[in-house]
Amino acid sequence: MNQIFSTGEPAVSRISIDRILHPQSVAVLGASDSVAKFGGRIMHFLTRHGFAGDIYPINLKRDTVAERKAYPTIGAVPSAPDVAIMAVPTETLLDSLREAADAGVGCSVIITNGFAESGDPEGVERQQEIVRISHRTGMRIIGPNCMGLIVPHHQMALCSSVVLNTDTLGDGSIGLVSQSGALMVSIFDRAKTDGIGLRYGVSVGNQSDLEICDFLEYMIEDEKTSAICLYIEGLVDGERFRRAAARCQAVGKPLFVVKTGRTEAGVIAAQSHTASLAGSHEAFAAVCRQYGVVEAGSPDDMIRAAHYISMRRRRGGQGVVVVSSSGGSAGIASDRLSEEGLRLARFAPETRAEVEKMLLPAQAHNPIDFGGRIVPETVEIDGTITKIVMDDADVGYGIAALTSMPDYANRSRLIAKAGTESGKPFIVTFAAGAAALKPKEEVRKEGIVYLENFEDGLRALKLIADYDRALERVTEPASRPTDLPAAAELAKLGAGYHTESKVKALLSSYGVKVARETLAASPDGAADAASNFDFPVVLKVVSPDIVHKSDVGGVRVGLGSAEEIRAAAEAMTERIGREVPQARLEGFSVQEMISGEAEIFIGVRRDPQFGPIVLVGMGGVAVEVLKDVVVSIAPVSHCRALQMLDELRMSPLLKGARGRPLADIEAIADVLVRVSWLAADLGPRLVDLEVNPLIARAKGEGAVAVDGRATLASD
Repeated sequence: MNQIFSTGEPAVSRISIDRILHPQSVAVLGASDSVAKFGGRIMHFLTRHGFAGDIYPINLKRDTVAERKAYPTIGAVPSAPDVAIMAVPTETLLDSLREAADAGVGCSVIITNGFAESGDPEGVERQQEIVRISHRTGMRIIGPNCMGLIVPHHQMALCSSVVLNTDTLGDGSIGLVSQSGALMVSIFDRAKTDGIGLRYGVSVGNQSDLEICDFLEYMIEDEKTSAICLYIEGLVDGERFRRAAARCQAVGKPLFVVKTGRTEAGVIAAQSHTASLAGSHEAFAAVCRQYGVVEAGSPDDMIRAAHYISMRRRRGGQGVVVVSSSGGSAGIASDRLSEEGLRLARFAPETRAEVEKMLLPAQAHNPIDFGGRIVPETVEIDGTITKIVMDDADVGYGIAALTSMPDYANRSRLIAKAGTESGKPFIVTFAAGAAALKPKEEVRKEGIVYLENFEDGLRALKLIADYDRALERVTEPASRPTDLPAAAELAKLGAGYHTESKVKALLSSYGVKVARETLAASPDGAADAASNFDFPVVLKVVSPDIVHKSDVGGVRVGLGSAEEIRAAAEAMTERIGREVPQARLEGFSVQEMISGEAEIFIGVRRDPQFGPIVLVGMGGVAVEVLKDVVVSIAPVSHCRALQMLDELRMSPLLKGARGRPLADIEAIADVLVRVSWLAADLGPRLVDLEVNPLIARAKGEGAVAVDGRATLASD
């Protein structure tokens, strides 16, 4: 099915992603007989790996290339190729691209660099011209600055990387899309070495036209793609990625991601490599958590986890079983699992009874140590016990830490085969060096993937468990509370910084309970305002130029008389005049003093990629020190708000830790929901807003916002 692109000019038919990945004809611009050249390697790999479609070498000076008829220009090709790959110099690329578009090429893959990723104005302009050509003609573009396409099941290696100088491409069911071309082919090669095949390997480079989500969306709907892996430096359209992640979750297709730009150094690296603007990683991570996308620390871990999930045929519990030929390895494995937040499975009595027929009782518990055999050596126990424990209902995953042992090769094969045939993820790892060469060979003969060491296996196992935990999170759409005002009313708010009083009035209109206050223009006025409250009271300075009032002595609590209020206001005026002389003082706020069980921070800001995001953490002055916050995309459901509170490291303080009273968690969640809808309603005008602190009272007594601030942009 063709896609349609519209720019205000007549709509043009565009080649589908399916046809790009499964072309019937390809042209190679810059084709050569020399494998020392990009175009030569592309020709060599297309023919070596058996691409069955038509191949058109384009070479101005040669009649034949790789024993195929060559054409001086792409316009001379007898029929328009589905895909053309361009291995031509930067200076001639645009002319070649225009010729390809005029010839009716469906998609051009540009491996040439020297465009926006270079950072120079000329490179940026060259890339903009690529976009204009695509928009004007309808020809799709992959790249520039990419490595091309690898589609093993289509016998297509439309790529110049030397890693393709191999006998087979290694077909599989995992889809891979990467912004980095060199990394894409390295992942492909590492996976193949592990015995893991890919269904697709796509390098998108600078994403001038086709981008990550074009291929992600296709792979989600491709029935033969069992899991998808992405390497992302920057997203073209954050909202599109969010929708795709939600679709993955809906159809139950695992999505793993490695994302750079997690740190300032990573952002700089991403920009210099593919000219991508890395969005906020906190917002990206929030989208991943919300839709069950698993972030991996390395591409190898990502591909391996995707492989084991793809092989799974049945689900078990959440426990891990460790099988080993060494008590020491088993013990280390158990400790490491615990450190990574994974738990050892608890065997059912019948499982223990069966294992204790073959092993000493001390070795028959998880972790399993095959060294404690009580039956004759002639009795096979390795595969038998592995099958028994993997069938236990609490076992969801297995990992083998195989040290040297008698009959090493055969016993390793039996353990690997029984574990894999269980249908649950079972990871085989080896501890020995050269002694493990034959065992590894025997395991590979069974078509089973093994990893070189336990830590590799542990990281993959952790990602699989993370994915399963994400599946178990209850998800529901955010439902707008019925008592919220119409979003259109927010249009009355002016741009710029909004002080506490204005923000609390806004929060109150959204159903958030706020502390009562009276504003005064002077210390005397503040003292007079005390008659509106019971003592003690709180005094705060009011200034549009002071964000953190407590940092400059602009907050005093527990004031017990009008004279104390007057004196405190005068002291504030003197100190602020000394320390922040440029600050405009609008007066003072006298407020009721609210006490409770916990101080909560709720913040919102607008992310350039994903729109409004909401943060929650323990509040007061400690929020920036503790950095214990959880982030979600706004608006959030009440269920998600409760999950966010539960994910805080300090959440036990809200739940009665060490005899403390229970905080009103339901009330905190309600405020979180309402603030998230406020953020969504403010839309692109929102810069940031925070409630700090929200005082959470005891269970059933509610929560009160006692301070806040906001910054809005103009329309």
